Amino acid sequence: MSDLQIGLILLGLVLIVGVLLFNWWQDRRIRRQMQQHFPEREHDPLMGASDGTSSHGQRVEPGFAFASDGAQDAPGDQGDADDDTDDTESVDPATEVVIDVTFAEPVESVQLYQAVQSLPSTGTKPVRIFAARHGGGHRARLRPGESYDSVQLAVLLANRSGPLTDIEWSTLWTFAQGVAERLDGSVEGPELQTVLARAQEIDQVCAGLDAQVGLVLDLAKAWAPGQLRGVLEQAGFVAAHNSLAWVADNGLPRFTVLFQGQPAFDVQDQQVSRLDFVLDLPNSPADEQAFSRMAGVGRDLARRLDARLLDDQGQPLPDHADSAIDEQLLQLYQALEQAGYPAGQARTTRIFS
Repeated sequence: MSDLQIGLILLGLVLIVGVLLFNWWQDRRIRRQMQQHFPEREHDPLMGASDGTSSHGQRVEPGFAFASDGAQDAPGDQGDADDDTDDTESVDPATEVVIDVTFAEPVESVQLYQAVQSLPSTGTKPVRIFAARHGGGHRARLRPGESYDSVQLAVLLANRSGPLTDIEWSTLWTFAQGVAERLDGSVEGPELQTVLARAQEIDQVCAGLDAQVGLVLDLAKAWAPGQLRGVLEQAGFVAAHNSLAWVADNGLPRFTVLFQGQPAFDVQDQQVSRLDFVLDLPNSPADEQAFSRMAGVGRDLARRLDARLLDDQGQPLPDHADSAIDEQLLQLYQALEQAGYPAGQARTTRIFS
């Protein structure tokens, strides 16, 4: 064997070793990135905030992040690769429509993450992503070392921005086709007209159940935002991201307060002469005294702040109105319950957002 042949053989071996090392390094880098805390973005459908709220105080669903030992995920959403227990989050057939991508061969978690992390915006309708584990198991979070037989894209049919549109559905369908092409899969889902009809139906039902009630505190003098926040916190309001809320025993806001029409912590330099109390019925816990609680807090603060308490029409709020409004709101709470949207629960929060 000549020196040239020996040299070529050695060069080939070096190249093979180099490729193997590069692939190992790339795979390790990707796994390490997925096991870190990712920056949370308000509208990122893959990276929901772990406590069920976004950085701006809006409720969001758990995302399709990569479960890791250090992540503070919701109970049931995190586990080890050898844990066969299903994740608790799942598709809600009553409010979501699903596109299924089924793979010809099981797909590793790293590959699936790379394929779905670029999920495009579908307008105003959030998308939740779930996966079926190879060998059995439902996942709302990817787990290291697992592989998956299929992935489901569940898009909300309607919310306060209106019903799902044909453009939003087409955007998601195109993305699903791209995932299928990349991972050797097939796409299944309902027909467009069926989806749009369901979206319109849910939108019409929920439009008749939606309600928000407000009160206004008209301050005699303008206050600095920081000073005013201190008074409200002393009165019992709790900071919730960029908002101040009066919360129930279960931690859900009964109502929130706005400074000059903005979330309390968004106002920094502007002087405040008006406070708005907002009771968002579908997103607050059902309460037989929902309005009178808010009115009672408003009257107490009116005395502390030398302010006038007004209704949402700008008229002074009479004391005798509380019980009548409580009864009206209780009827709305009951209507939400009967329609399958109990106030303050996850499904209701998705629809009324």
